Amino acid sequence: MMEGFHHCNNKEQVAEKFKEVSAVFQALGDPNRQKIILLLMQFDRLTVNGITDHLNDLSRPAISHHLKIMRLAGLIDFKKLGKEKFYYLRIDNSLHQVKQLIQIIEESCSDNGGRS
Repeated sequence: MMEGFHHCNNKEQVAEKFKEVSAVFQALGDPNRQKIILLLMQFDRLTVNGITDHLNDLSRPAISHHLKIMRLAGLIDFKKLGKEKFYYLRIDNSLHQVKQLIQIIEESCSDNGGRS
């Protein structure tokens, strides 16, 4: 075996976990969505209008589109109060899934190739 290269086992398990977390990676990969996440970290809960006030380079429809992608990825959720939707971070499950992917890769591709 070449120096620095390791054989990895459990390709099917790794591939399945990649499928589960791909929406999270896609949602996190966009700079505008990263800005929205940082805003929600700072302000806890914001409406679309509140986000628009802070990100004046994005239109309200564009922000709504980004929020939908992040919501489908499980990164955010909203609570409706009256006619307003207040968006907030809900990243625990998404982070757990990413951590599981990393753990599976580490276990499968360790120095001993995932073998005991």
